[in-house]
Amino acid sequence: MSLSFDPEALRQLAALLNESGLAEIELEEGDRRLRLARAVAPTAGMMQPMMPVMSAPVTTAPAPVAASAVADFTAHPGAVKSPMVGVAYLAPEPSAPPFITVGATVEAGQTLLLIEAMKTFNQIKAPRAGTVKQILITGGQPVEYDEPLVIIE
Repeated sequence: MSLSFDPEALRQLAALLNESGLAEIELEEGDRRLRLARAVAPTAGMMQPMMPVMSAPVTTAPAPVAASAVADFTAHPGAVKSPMVGVAYLAPEPSAPPFITVGATVEAGQTLLLIEAMKTFNQIKAPRAGTVKQILITGGQPVEYDEPLVIIE
């Protein structure tokens, strides 16, 4: 069976991949299926995708905070909250040092941690410069939308 596709439609889909930053597009119509994928070259600011590895918390990671204590931080002006539901990671890979530690100075836009959602690792960046006062989560911990993750003052 031979499949033919409109070359102009393929060019438009390829342009959509580049413009949107998507890695692939898959279309299905009846018994016809088309998958376009592009290789994404890593840049200095991009994280390489990694397979999550569940491991014991790193010794530098703070102990989990009780739920009642987390609730106290929801209104804290320095709270950096989760923009999504997922699994939080404090380091880019299990053997790497954490992005931040308590007492560290961070710049606006600096990566604080990663949240994996739907097999995609999302960088959570500092909304402002300051000092990390508390890290309210541990590596590999599931997080909810709007949950306080870090306190920056």
